Amino acid sequence: MNLIDVFNGDADGLCALHQLRLADPADSRLVTGPKRDISLLKRVEAQSGDRVTVLDIALSKNRDALDRLLEAGAQVRYFDHHQPGDIPVHPNFEPHIDPDANVCTSLLVNRYVQGRHLAWAVTGAFGDNLADAARQAAAPLDLSAGQLAQLQSLGECLNYNGYGETLDDLFFDPADLYRQLRPFADPFAFIAESPAYTTLKAGYQEDMARAVALSVTEARASGRIFMLPAEKWARRISGVFGNQLAVESPTQAHAVLTAKPEGGYLVSVRSPLAARSGADELCSQFDSGGGRRGAAGINHLPESGLGRFVALFFKTFG
Repeated sequence: MNLIDVFNGDADGLCALHQLRLADPADSRLVTGPKRDISLLKRVEAQSGDRVTVLDIALSKNRDALDRLLEAGAQVRYFDHHQPGDIPVHPNFEPHIDPDANVCTSLLVNRYVQGRHLAWAVTGAFGDNLADAARQAAAPLDLSAGQLAQLQSLGECLNYNGYGETLDDLFFDPADLYRQLRPFADPFAFIAESPAYTTLKAGYQEDMARAVALSVTEARASGRIFMLPAEKWARRISGVFGNQLAVESPTQAHAVLTAKPEGGYLVSVRSPLAARSGADELCSQFDSGGGRRGAAGINHLPESGLGRFVALFFKTFG
């Protein structure tokens, strides 16, 4: 029997897997990649008796590969909070799926493991820009404001590492970053002792300083659009910059378009935090687009589609 863990390379995917393997330690084959690499099940080969755990990737984007694995006899356990499409009914399929806008995969896993590693679930929720849900979940921990701020910083830094066009853009391959998390049952110990956190925090601060120095490209009452250059730092910061903009102005929608070296744009969209809806509706109208109601993206927006995107952005959120 082979154990295979498939997880999104962002904070939510990392913290979800970490909770599971703290509760149920096992050596498994890791399948992951940059945050935007969401069709991960295509890379999985499994057979009868193998156990596959999937965390924080949309079922709708992986349905064909999932059907293939189930037909081969693999057992698949699936934790996710994106819009799933039709959920298959199969004796080898165990879904834990909830697309509620205030839920993330780390919080779903926290339910599954009955709160045994709650601080890591809180970290994942902060990383997924669900600050209110994170603070609510953290209530049983009785943490100080300073401790909550530490977990928020850790979540944001883990999430920051997931963004980029390729692994070469990232500070750490998400599989390697998970292996660095693995010895730490306590996130505060990871913060205090891990050189990876120090590296990520310094990179986050430097890249964010560059982003906030940019001027807004287009601003209306309902939303703002920012455009970033075709550089590594911009690809790394694009998603967490969108998160910060959403927090700063919760009644507005935000789009961050990062130029790609070969042309076109990588797009991150954040719905207004006051409503948390519309991002998936907008992005799903474009090839390579998808996500959830509060946060979504487009992996490649051609330059010829820029005008259409801007019009639909302000139509969706106006």
